[in-house]
Formats: sequence, structure tokens, C-alpha cells
Amino acid sequence: MAPVSLPDVERGRRLPPDERREQILRCASELFAARPYTEVSVSEIARTAGVARGLVNHYFGDKRGIYLEILRRAVLLPVLEDAVPAGQLDGVPLERRVELAVSWFLDSVEPHAASYFTILGAGGVAEDPEVARILDEGDDLAARRTLELLGLDAERSTSRAAVRAYGGMAKATVREWVRTGALTREQAHALLRDVLMAVVATIEAEASGHGSR
Repeated sequence: MAPVSLPDVERGRRLPPDERREQILRCASELFAARPYTEVSVSEIARTAGVARGLVNHYFGDKRGIYLEILRRAVLLPVLEDAVPAGQLDGVPLERRVELAVSWFLDSVEPHAASYFTILGAGGVAEDPEVARILDEGDDLAARRTLELLGLDAERSTSRAAVRAYGGMAKATVREWVRTGALTREQAHALLRDVLMAVVATIEAEASGHGSR
């Protein structure tokens, strides 16, 4: 899929710095999603966004800086979205909480899933330590949010580890749903629900058996 260039009216219009920065990010994200990281240049990003290359460098430093910002948003922003208003789950049975947690996860990743897997697979950045840090931060935030939704202790390190491990399986499930079409959303939901129930049972057994972090 070829990236879409901006309309002439948007390319030529003077924008506030924040809007211009968002415009550059949007164009860069389309390019990285369409082609490997190594095949995209700062000059091409600037040309697609209708700005001077120097402005791209001013906002992001270099191509790696742009890529890291796009990855950070793809990984962290869905996790930081509000799942359920505080207090709304008081008294809700665990089985229903699990259903809500899985629905929240699928709803939050669906708009970003296709570009996330494409961008994440970009060549030339797989061993970048900053990429690994961003991915680890996203995994931990997702684990904390899931535990909070389930009414479990999000500060317990072993509980977060169990949910992070579950998160690896959840990402693979989303890939089978979004990228390959091997699973429907309903099938993905059922699979993730059943496995999360098993993970919760393990967390509760471990917590009751040891009683401390």
C-alpha cells in the first residue's frame, strides 16, 4: 500500500508547531508501515509531509527519532486509554471482569494493530536498546492495567510477570486475527478469555500460597 500524500491545501497551509509535528508523524507512519525502515529516508518523509528536511530534523533529530516516537505511540497510547471508569467494576464478578479486560485489550489495539506489526518488524532496528525499552514499558503498563481491571494487585511483581507472559500470547493472537485472518475477533476473544481465566487462577493460587511479593 503506497502512502497517501497530503492534499495541496494542507501542504501549503501554515500550521502551529504542534500540528505540523503531528502532520510529519502521520506521514512518516504511513511510509514506515508501507516499506522497510531502511528504505525510508528523512528526505522522503519531508517531501511527503510537504516541509523542508531541516524542519523534520528540528522536531525529531533524525530518522531513528521519528521511528521511536511512532513506535512509542503505537505501543503506549492504546495502553493508556481509559478502560473502565473508576468504581464501575465494584462488585462485578471475576468472570465478567475478564470479559471486559479482553474486550478493552482488543478494542484498544484494533485501530493500531496493522501498522504496529508492520512498524515493529522494520529491519535495522530490531536490536535497538531504546526499541526494547519502549516495548518493555508498554508490556508492563498493559500488565498493570489488566490487573487493575481484574481487581488484582498490580504491584505484585510475580502477578505482572504472569500477565506479561500472557501478553506475548495475546499479541500473537491479535496477529492471527488482524494479519492472517486465521481467527475471527470472536474466536480471538474466546481464546484470550479462557487463557486469562487460567492465568488469574495461577496468580490467585500463588498469592494465597505465599502472601507476599
